[in-house]
Amino acid sequence: MSAATPAERLGIVGSGTIACGLAACAARHGEVTLWARSDASAERAERSVAKVCSKFADELRPERVRITTDLGEGLEDRTFVVEAVAEHMDTKVELFENLRRRLDDGAVLGTTTSSLPVATLALASGRPERFVGFHVFNPVARMELIELAFPPQAAPETRMRAHAVAAMLEKRAVEVPDCAGFVVNRLLFPFLFDAVRFAEENGMAPADVDACMTLGAGHPMGPLALLDYVGLDVSMAIGESLGVEVPERVRALVAEGAVGKKAGRGFYAYD
Repeated sequence: MSAATPAERLGIVGSGTIACGLAACAARHGEVTLWARSDASAERAERSVAKVCSKFADELRPERVRITTDLGEGLEDRTFVVEAVAEHMDTKVELFENLRRRLDDGAVLGTTTSSLPVATLALASGRPERFVGFHVFNPVARMELIELAFPPQAAPETRMRAHAVAAMLEKRAVEVPDCAGFVVNRLLFPFLFDAVRFAEENGMAPADVDACMTLGAGHPMGPLALLDYVGLDVSMAIGESLGVEVPERVRALVAEGAVGKKAGRGFYAYD
């Protein structure tokens, strides 16, 4: 397929928040195929896509998202496939091995990893010349940035196609180095964890620390509220992958199951 082709046939592999957000955004411009591991996951994905689309009036079109549980027939005609499954190396490698036999030779494969080495994943995919780290941010429909990280073998056409897909999604693409955390997480998580330690050491309430950073530094969300939003379990995993010291308070909350907004409790309580 030529880089000048006006549109890719997009496939999304996964059924979580990032996968569904990506599918909803892409559906603005055409049909998208989303693969879910099970019927139950497919049903949840359908509801999630519809919920995202409902927040944007007629801009996003949930009927354009075709959900399948068949990894082969569901994705074999896709020209640009983005993996958005759990942030575990073994899980992603196993998936890439299955995809290798099913995708067209010219298809580009992307990964939404935020912490794993893109070069390693590219080799595992069997198509490093057509591979890209395609790191989007949650909520995908609102966040404007995509960090693009390419393995050394990536072909010029792959770079052009990745940038074109980002533009189609109406995102700003920035090429970043293939290092743990890329740019955003590499700089963000030491700050977030330092805010946790600061609050603990000084006996400050999370709301007061967050108020200082939203009102005084112009941040749209305070650091402790942001950790809750990301998920304390996810944040702990990212911190460990970056080699950043994870505060004991975060570890204790995770051990309690209080992993943030999705669980109804973290640094804050949620209805």
